[in-house]
Amino acid sequence: MDIPKPIKSSTVIRWNKEHSMTINLQETISLTELDAVGKPITEAKGMPGSAYTSEALFYFERDQVLGKTWAGLGFESELVNNGSLAPADFMGLPLLMARDRQGSIHVFHNVCSHRGMTLVSEPKPQARSIRCPYHSWDYDFNGDLKTTPFIGGVGVNHVKGFSCENNGLKSVRSHIWMGIIFVNLSGDAPDFEHFIAPLAQRWETFVSRPSFDQLHVSTSESSMELTIKANWKLAVENYCEAYHLPWVHPSLNKYSPLSEHYNIVFTDDMSGQGTYVYTLSEVAGTELPQFEDWPKDKIRHAEYISLYPNVLLGLQIDHAFAMILQPQSCETTFEKVQLYYVGEKALDDRYQACRSSVLESWRQVFGEDVFALEGMQKARHSPGFSGGLFSPVMDVPSHHFHQWVAERYSASTT
Repeated sequence: MDIPKPIKSSTVIRWNKEHSMTINLQETISLTELDAVGKPITEAKGMPGSAYTSEALFYFERDQVLGKTWAGLGFESELVNNGSLAPADFMGLPLLMARDRQGSIHVFHNVCSHRGMTLVSEPKPQARSIRCPYHSWDYDFNGDLKTTPFIGGVGVNHVKGFSCENNGLKSVRSHIWMGIIFVNLSGDAPDFEHFIAPLAQRWETFVSRPSFDQLHVSTSESSMELTIKANWKLAVENYCEAYHLPWVHPSLNKYSPLSEHYNIVFTDDMSGQGTYVYTLSEVAGTELPQFEDWPKDKIRHAEYISLYPNVLLGLQIDHAFAMILQPQSCETTFEKVQLYYVGEKALDDRYQACRSSVLESWRQVFGEDVFALEGMQKARHSPGFSGGLFSPVMDVPSHHFHQWVAERYSASTT
């Protein structure tokens, strides 16, 4: 959900040019290199190596690429109880996810208004408030500053000339969709509903909105994490295409063969791949509950969408998943994956073995990608790499992502 209009002591901070790290982009990537990415796929080059290895560009991307649209930050399931707090890192920026007493989720800059202390360093499943560990200034879950102990001296909690009003935490614009907490750091991206509409409409051919709301997270068979020594963009590019299946994912290629895959490019902010034949349930013997309104003529279909900039999604008849790419540096990415099952009954003990089988199948698939991502990252340091080439048939979704990135680089120079 979008956070309400800023309340008295909680102000939305817009991460604009005033706050952004400024660099001379053309000293790192030339306009000629960006223009080459935008050419037709048969003539195009990919983003140059510096886009994957430059620390300056890492922070530039935070402010000018990820920060200017809707980026995945965390999962709603990380805040189990009302009164939960969970710190999050957004490419070096400390943020804080909070579930208030009414169950609504807010995102704040994880910074005390007093002396800039980090407020929360570890998840707190049941907190009374947001209390600074330095001088004990205390905020409620809406970001309001409530108490300022000893501000006027020992035992004096008020002082003339200072008011708690308008001195609360700085909010970050946020929205919840599919259990994912999205943030817009700049505060000026289009409404989230406009952003997600193309994908929501596309997937209505598989699942109606009421059915989609029935996705549930298991406490023990729904999550995995991976740390990859590679730039976040390589993970997106790899996920967009199925070209590598026979060589990197031989097991997956048996129940979802490359020959049955198709490219997906249907909006500016998304691309990916789909398959007409996904038979994990038959191969692994799983019998999980399925979407009741899934079309009978598409029972074996599945789709995998890269929702730019950093969320990777998968939809099958009996489960879905989301991966949030959390860039840690220009050469390290933390991958946080959550699986969703269909209906509450899918969480019953009788389905535990099936859930475990599905989780382990994706753990194997995502694990198999690691060597490819890390191998490409190492090669980005080579003077022999000049952006790479594209297959005009197999790499269409990946080229689309490269163009999206290049367009945002170019827009920052105007």
